[in-house]
Amino acid sequence: MNRFTLFLTAAAMTFGGPIAAQTVAITGGKVIVGDGSAPIEGGTVLIRNDRVVAAGSNVTIPADAQRIDATGKWVTPGIFAGFSRVGLVEVGAVRQTNDSNAGDSVFSAALDVQYAINPFASPIAVNRAAGVTRAVVSPSTGSSIFGGYGAVIDLGQDENPITRARAFQFVELGETGHRRAGGSRAAAHIHFRALLNEARTYARNPAALDSDLLKASDAKALLPVINGQTKLLVHVESANDILKVLELRKDFPALKMVLVGVNEGWRVADHIAASGVPVLASALSDLPYGFEDLAATQSNIGRMKDAGVKVAIGMINDRDAHQLRYSVQYAGNLVALNKVPRATGLTWDEAFAAISSGPAEIMGMGAQLGSLKAGRKADVVIWTGDPLELSTQVEKVMIDGVVQTLSNRQQRLRDRYRNPTPGALPKAYDR
Repeated sequence: MNRFTLFLTAAAMTFGGPIAAQTVAITGGKVIVGDGSAPIEGGTVLIRNDRVVAAGSNVTIPADAQRIDATGKWVTPGIFAGFSRVGLVEVGAVRQTNDSNAGDSVFSAALDVQYAINPFASPIAVNRAAGVTRAVVSPSTGSSIFGGYGAVIDLGQDENPITRARAFQFVELGETGHRRAGGSRAAAHIHFRALLNEARTYARNPAALDSDLLKASDAKALLPVINGQTKLLVHVESANDILKVLELRKDFPALKMVLVGVNEGWRVADHIAASGVPVLASALSDLPYGFEDLAATQSNIGRMKDAGVKVAIGMINDRDAHQLRYSVQYAGNLVALNKVPRATGLTWDEAFAAISSGPAEIMGMGAQLGSLKAGRKADVVIWTGDPLELSTQVEKVMIDGVVQTLSNRQQRLRDRYRNPTPGALPKAYDR
């Protein structure tokens, strides 16, 4: 079934009958556009097919539009997970269900996660039910500092999750990268430069590497990176490593880098801001899990924002294959941080943008995703209240204008064992 057929089927189940209209108006709710602007009380979101037509307080509703009353509720764009490995891992400790890296492969940069993402993995449905509609999905690294190509996906209930394949290349240049390269920062940086130089060699003369097909495959994969056609997501945490990574653009000026993690970013925020390089930052790290983040603080994102850094929330190595829904809690905690003496957080509007339009813009997809502005994909969530409050529940999720089921494995297990009684177990849920 295509997405519109799915919409008609889901809508009929949701609203009690067949729906012929391709236009939907969500009315009466507190509308959050997601671009950092203030909430709109009693607003309307108008959707036609898979796109937002308008969102605001004075929206004209066509006579044939299907209406959804959201009075007393909040209406927002779907949550855009800025960094994840969702769909690549079911059980982390079971190798057969973990495709996050290819440690035994002879390839590195040439690897492409689009072939490994499983739309039927249980974390997809669990996070969809929590309002997550899109996600950046990255490989982790194996035997090289380069992990390969990552993708942007939707968390819809169909079998085609890829929104943009080969959306970026991923490289480790923090402590993990140093280990992959031989045990030192010097080795990691020479490894990085050597691979990009091989890509340059391949661009000038493909035959130069034809004798080594493995090198040619990885070099060819890095060509759009050194040409600035494909973003390079760089995992880096310490202030010193951040500065060294920023210096790499002197030799490779076309690189379109995005820093990931960046726990000590606040220490060199002025340098990051001056470089114009955006950041997908871990939200609330405040413990030194390693020597590269001794200066971690919960005020990191707020301080970088104040310094002029383009920053959004990512979740690298933070249950990033299973708990993307925590990004909403992290955003809420950044708002609450403003009440802590001498701490620096975000305003509510900034915090929500950090999990919606912010990641979309950083990934170069802000014109299509991440907000309820006209022309954007209709990823819409209706909440019972403030989405950044833990007690709030998701009532409806739409992806590309299609109403999604909120059913998931955790919910079905809960329902099965909620009221256990002596005797035979209740019938298991259908597969």
